Amino acid sequence: MKYLIFILCLIAIFLLAYLVSFDRKMVKKKLKTIAIILGIQILLAYVFLHTTIGIKIIGGASKLFEKLLGYANVGIEFVFGGMIEGGYATFLLTALFPIVFICALLGILQYFKILPWFIKIMGTGLNKISRLGKLESYSAVSAVIIGMTAVFVSIKDLLPKLNKQQMYTIAACSISTVDLSIVGAYMNMIDPKFVILAIILNLFSVFVILSIVNPYNPDEENEALTVISQPAEKDERGFFEILSDYMMDGFNLVLAIVAMLLGFVALVAFLNGIFDGIFGVDFQTILGYIFAPFAFLMGVPWDEAVRFGGLIATKLLSNEFVAMTSFIEMEGLSERSTGIISVFLVSFANFGSIGMIIGALKGLCPDQSKVVAGFSLRLLYGATLVSFLSAAVVGLIL
Repeated sequence: MKYLIFILCLIAIFLLAYLVSFDRKMVKKKLKTIAIILGIQILLAYVFLHTTIGIKIIGGASKLFEKLLGYANVGIEFVFGGMIEGGYATFLLTALFPIVFICALLGILQYFKILPWFIKIMGTGLNKISRLGKLESYSAVSAVIIGMTAVFVSIKDLLPKLNKQQMYTIAACSISTVDLSIVGAYMNMIDPKFVILAIILNLFSVFVILSIVNPYNPDEENEALTVISQPAEKDERGFFEILSDYMMDGFNLVLAIVAMLLGFVALVAFLNGIFDGIFGVDFQTILGYIFAPFAFLMGVPWDEAVRFGGLIATKLLSNEFVAMTSFIEMEGLSERSTGIISVFLVSFANFGSIGMIIGALKGLCPDQSKVVAGFSLRLLYGATLVSFLSAAVVGLIL
């Protein structure tokens, strides 16, 4: 039965993506690439979830992050007087403040030029599979390593030269994934193995959806722009200056997340109260019924689909953190549903992310910010399909 549901889900995702395609005729030329990427996704999911070596790899990566989070907690306990050890830890301390430490590590890797090298190697490998261009593949990997808006900073000199299709691809890559600085926060909320698996699958899912929504042949002129994986200008900052900047960036990110959580959690509670008072059913439950068919197609049993549907809506309207806080309070979910939901939630596909991208581009290249604003709804639509596809693959394998 699950195989039939998976096939129906693939058909639904393809049709939904095809409806908003920029070039439907070009989609036919991308079918082989789509099939290859889907095959790789299914194989990777099977290896990581059902083979000894795959389980060891993903388990090792999870333990590495657990170790890093442990070191982060040492700093947190020092500053906040042992609140974690004393059992007074809050979501802010345990889930968000480790971001500062992770950003510090990324700063060290950036200083020693390890990040640019890694991005270049991974981007080249991904381009061999996706055939969507070096610039586009670089942007996908870069989004995971350095962050959603930082991608555009890294190619700021190229932004004025990029066409609409390239801008859509780069923006789609940036909101369909999550960056490493925030991974530790997710792992404090959901199973680490599904966080890692979601990051890997989303890198491939985004190119499947792009091959349907935004199919094109890469500009040969931009194929020569291999300098994108290197800093445009030599960074004259010293080691401790770079380290301090990255830590402050991490702290500012924590503050931004706190602000969004305070506002959105309160807003969702407010809407739930109004709808419950008027209709006798809360806002999230109503949205849950609307999105329940999508949850069912991803492999969630129908008796759990309404609750998952509510999480889909919460993630889209607010952000993944708000949805995760609701998710961890749910009880009685099957192991398979838990895996599917976990993978779906790990991405930046929400309205707030669109605003952040447009805001970043206004400071870097105002003309391109208008371009992205013009297809913003289509961008969020496609990024949500990316999450659907990754979750569906996990639903097939679990």
